Amino acid sequence: MRALIPCLLYFSFSCCVFGQSDKPNFLFVLADDCTYLDLEVYGGQAKTPNLNKLASEGMTFNRCYEAASMCSPTRHNLYTGIYPIHSGSYPNHTFANPGAKSIVHHLKTAGYRVALLGKTHIEPKSVFPFEYLEGMEYGYDDNQKTPEGSAVIRNPNLKRFIEECTESGTPFCVFAASYDPHGPYTRGDSSVYKPSELSLPPNIFDTPNHRENYSKYLAECTFFDSQVGECLSYLREFEVENSTLVLVATEQGSSFPFGKWNNYETSVHSGLIARWPGKVAAGSQSDAIVEYGDVVPTFVEAAGARLVSEIDGKSFLDILTGKATNHKTYAYASQTFSGVNGNKEPYGMRTIVNRNYRYIRNLKPSVPITYSQTGGFTPKLKPESAGWRGEIVRMAQSGDQSAKDYINKMVYRPAEELYDINADPFCLDNLIDREELSGVKNELSLGLDRWMGDQGDLGWETELNGSERTKKTSKLWREIREAEALK
Repeated sequence: MRALIPCLLYFSFSCCVFGQSDKPNFLFVLADDCTYLDLEVYGGQAKTPNLNKLASEGMTFNRCYEAASMCSPTRHNLYTGIYPIHSGSYPNHTFANPGAKSIVHHLKTAGYRVALLGKTHIEPKSVFPFEYLEGMEYGYDDNQKTPEGSAVIRNPNLKRFIEECTESGTPFCVFAASYDPHGPYTRGDSSVYKPSELSLPPNIFDTPNHRENYSKYLAECTFFDSQVGECLSYLREFEVENSTLVLVATEQGSSFPFGKWNNYETSVHSGLIARWPGKVAAGSQSDAIVEYGDVVPTFVEAAGARLVSEIDGKSFLDILTGKATNHKTYAYASQTFSGVNGNKEPYGMRTIVNRNYRYIRNLKPSVPITYSQTGGFTPKLKPESAGWRGEIVRMAQSGDQSAKDYINKMVYRPAEELYDINADPFCLDNLIDREELSGVKNELSLGLDRWMGDQGDLGWETELNGSERTKKTSKLWREIREAEALK
């Protein structure tokens, strides 16, 4: 049994920070596959007027991290405060171990209504007994576009939920989980972003198809920004703006190469903006290292409540309120390819980051990475199987060495990688063999070993177990749901 990382946030109601009538509300708005560096608020090209305004009214975090770089493990971690391998949710599209507790359990004891609107990707319901606000079941194909001029989060159920809580004097916590800018990119006005005028990030190979899709992706980033504005408008409408702690996060990186499904900065580094009038300084910034798993204990402490079980996260309430500037020395993440579309064999990554460097350990560097990103790249180059990345394959086949090198970097990884994340935020220059950085490498490697040991992470054995867990997911889900139905 792994040694739990205890969180020291056990408060009795007699010594709450807030009285019953003064409990804050919580609104967390989550994007879907959005590289934070692409947003205007973080210096990128996607226009984000609502996020810009929110940042001017609150705190912008420069060092927020996720524990995984794909949807399901990320959301399990966000809602439980438990790292994915610890909770069992580390393969994509699987589930948390029955008996785990989520934000719902922790806040309900303090009288909160806790709701989830939009994308889910979490199981089982006994671990996540949210009030699920329906009406957001949009898919990802062109036949299921949202009506022109509307937002995915535009939903009378969200407005009604906030209205009911306000009228009854019940504190609320709501997670509004967008479907954007997840591909395929079909929403927003891409005419604003002319492909020929865009500056592609240095880790995206410059092709006409990449430019066209990047234009559509930026449009969906701006579309997500409009959803943020809509959610905030309900707080104003029901006059709870000043009593609500708002967090907006960008989730993992986009599905462009070296973003989602990897362990680079553009994979697991998330944007995060917080606003809480009178508590969070307007226009402030924080370089404190925080993780998604820290959200649960932060909300619990802000509510003057108590955790009903031990978790891995640590409250960053003192960062928000200006009582502290440092939070964590390291942040950690893992990537398991079992359950990822197009994966043909197990592959695992682990990473640790501090203020200056990111260290990555690839658990099976001798085999190619197989998933949707590398379709058409392995084992033989097949342009017709590479989708809108087929241009790179054709260039490689015609002898373009830069295209060959790019494909090789996507498919094959060294055993270890080390990056100066301040000088090289796109993780282009692997410094692992620099003798002068051997001390940094050793520090981070040992730190990663300690974390893996705490999590019960056995490396390759855990990856193989994840593959088996993925195969059994459908059967186990059915059994769990049947058991829940009998209660």
